[in-house]
Amino acid sequence: MEIIKTDIPNLLIIKPEVYSDPRGFFLESYTQNRYKEAGIGANFIQDNISKSTYGVIRGLHYQLAPYSQSKLIHVLEGKVLDVAVDLRKNSPTFGQHFAVELSAENKMQFFIPQGFAHGFSVLSETAIVTYKCDNYYSQEAERGIAYNDASLNIDWKIPADKAIISSKDSILPSFEEAEHNFVYGI
Repeated sequence: MEIIKTDIPNLLIIKPEVYSDPRGFFLESYTQNRYKEAGIGANFIQDNISKSTYGVIRGLHYQLAPYSQSKLIHVLEGKVLDVAVDLRKNSPTFGQHFAVELSAENKMQFFIPQGFAHGFSVLSETAIVTYKCDNYYSQEAERGIAYNDASLNIDWKIPADKAIISSKDSILPSFEEAEHNFVYGI
């Protein structure tokens, strides 16, 4: 397993070891002690799966502390652009985002710790995304930021006329107006 650090502290890309032969492939998608050794100490307690079609943009979502969630994301089918936005006050990268293409082909994973907003766009005909969370879903703590916020300037790699946004996501506040309560280093 290879851990790739990003320009944003604590955001990590994981390249698992893949064993391929004429029958197909095998990989360990998660082994707790190996991830802990790599500095990922999240205690994952919930797994989620979503299936979406080309042009769907989900996000940007997060939950307020103490219900915030770390996520370990990977794609089982298709390709997505996965995005994390740093919401941790006093972070040297507060308000910055990082994007990575995850696909069934590259088999990479993206670790997003608590204190980030998360979203993705579907770049293939369909995509199945799975992610582990270290906290349960809380409707009361659920928050979000508009995917098309001008100050974030995220290129979702989807033409505006092809973007498919849920009614819930279409009314999310701007980055400046969004409520968040995360502090870097705590």
